[in-house]
Amino acid sequence: MARYSADTGYNKMNYMKKILLITVFISAAAVFNNASAQIRFGININIGSQPDWGPVGYDRADYYYMPDIQTYYYVPTRKFIYLSGGNWVFSYNLPPAYRNYNLYTGYKVVVNEPRAYQNYRSHRVQYSRYRNDRSQVIIRNSHEPKYQRNNHDNGNRNGNRNGNRNDNRNRKH
Repeated sequence: MARYSADTGYNKMNYMKKILLITVFISAAAVFNNASAQIRFGININIGSQPDWGPVGYDRADYYYMPDIQTYYYVPTRKFIYLSGGNWVFSYNLPPAYRNYNLYTGYKVVVNEPRAYQNYRSHRVQYSRYRNDRSQVIIRNSHEPKYQRNNHDNGNRNGNRNGNRNDNRNRKH
């Protein structure tokens, strides 16, 4: 005749609890990893939100650092960030001293790091070689399909990216 021990019942229940806890933990980890991957995909591509004066060649740009005027531009909020009186200013406008600066011709360094302006001293030295560099191709002047915007209007009211020149290549005669 088999003997039943209360200890054996307790061990089976404890074992089942452990199995259940491990299953819940693994399921939660799988869901978290899946959600994390989805979030990263949505954040890493921001071509459409970059301004026309931004540099080509970047699917993602968090900050532009402009060595000519020692100013940052934060792409997601479309704000300029610059030092004034020892404090960081976040503004929709360029610093007053540079209000006439041409964003289309000045060099922009793409910096993809959190709060890039906190590394200003390092960036100022590291990117000083780009001061007065006017060789950078910008989004407005790019012919790459990923930068083409249907709503771009150069004054001819049809979105033709060639200014006022009419494009007759596809017109039937």
